[in-house]
Amino acid sequence: MVRILVILVFGLAVSLQASSPHSSMDEFLTTEMLASGAPGLSYGVALDGEISGDQRGVLKVGENTPVGPATPFATGSVSKSFTALGVMQLVEAGKAELDAPVARYLSVFAGKPHGAITLRQLLSHTSGYSTFQGNASQTDFSMAEDALERRVAKVAGMTPPHAPGETWEYSNANYQVLGRVIEVLSGQDFASYIEGNVLAPAGMTDSFVHPGGDPATLAVGHRPWFGSKTANPQKLSGTGSGPQGGIVASGRDMAKYLAIMMNGEDDILSAAGKAQMMQPASNASPFYGFGWFIDADRGTVYHSGSNPGYEALATMIPAQKKGVAVLVNAGSGTGFGKTIQLRNGVTARAIGLDYSGETDPWQAKATFVGLILMPVLFLSSMFWAWRKRAVIRAKSGAFGIFSLWFPLVMTLGIGGLIFGLIPRLFGAPFPTIRLFQPDIGLAMIACVFTGIAWALWRLILAYVPRRAKS
Repeated sequence: MVRILVILVFGLAVSLQASSPHSSMDEFLTTEMLASGAPGLSYGVALDGEISGDQRGVLKVGENTPVGPATPFATGSVSKSFTALGVMQLVEAGKAELDAPVARYLSVFAGKPHGAITLRQLLSHTSGYSTFQGNASQTDFSMAEDALERRVAKVAGMTPPHAPGETWEYSNANYQVLGRVIEVLSGQDFASYIEGNVLAPAGMTDSFVHPGGDPATLAVGHRPWFGSKTANPQKLSGTGSGPQGGIVASGRDMAKYLAIMMNGEDDILSAAGKAQMMQPASNASPFYGFGWFIDADRGTVYHSGSNPGYEALATMIPAQKKGVAVLVNAGSGTGFGKTIQLRNGVTARAIGLDYSGETDPWQAKATFVGLILMPVLFLSSMFWAWRKRAVIRAKSGAFGIFSLWFPLVMTLGIGGLIFGLIPRLFGAPFPTIRLFQPDIGLAMIACVFTGIAWALWRLILAYVPRRAKS
């Protein structure tokens, strides 16, 4: 608890300093990496085709191996742009059509109403699949060759909550399906296709699709742990997650990729095809193209990403041929140790965007501290109930019975809220929340079980002695 309070005070102070738009990149990195708790960082910059970048920190907390120019990081959902590029290559090769139903390419969708979902709708997150459905498989660590095929079969068995083409809702399910389309139409597994047709032609020599590459060179992911960061023992997700978040790359390699996306030339994809990816996909998707978010007011195209223990941000100003990718080996905590200001600040300084820093997320911090304090409160209440057991045993009448049983009803309700409603609000099942933020997951579990234990303890104190006398 003391650690949390110290970080709260320190974090507010450094956020005020780090938000200064006039601080240099070095000053900003020194301050903000400390505030965010990120062990390491790599960023790559593309300015009119010229590639540069830098890196800071270490591969793993407690060790001295520094992040180098070739150090790869997991890029999370920035990977979706690679998957979209692969699909567009197949479209330009005449093997696929953007407005064709997915059932034409994947037999597992044949005969299902949602088999009419088109590739365009999958690319732009207007298929009807929900965020929650897309996050249901985050804890699948299978490395089997058919992992993606089996995962897409499960997606085909889901009923989307929205009609195709009507609603925009971000969902990993869309890109899992697109990855399988690439496999079927190319005759290669997803990793082989992307590495051979995107990474290699782009000159991304330090990059690969998980689980390829040399794991010894990979920056270790770090997840939030009660105000600090702890190394993630589970590494990255399984091969089935490749299309949604499996690209692993160095900062400079990412800059090469962004430079190609902005060069206006026909190379790994036609100039027209690349431009189409960075334009609104439909009326239902005015701020998302194919694998890229679009901010028309700022003239930027971007995508963030997160894997357990990693966060990334890739941003382009296509009209100016400026781009930057920022990769960190740390996940953000709930209110504490967030990396968003670090990533946004580096981005702004690298390509000349206005940025005044993030507002202090005091609501999230209060929620986190509250969840930590609740189990302490419940345990203290159990001790208090023991001391006041005579008063509890003396309760009678309707009001007395109500006061004895209501805490159990209340704490069971809290459990339903935490394990049922909150995951829906977060758009992720509870195991996925625990995977990305193990500290908040543990605090939620502790809150529920100590609360129920307190309610049951009061009932034991009230009723067990009475039965013993009868």
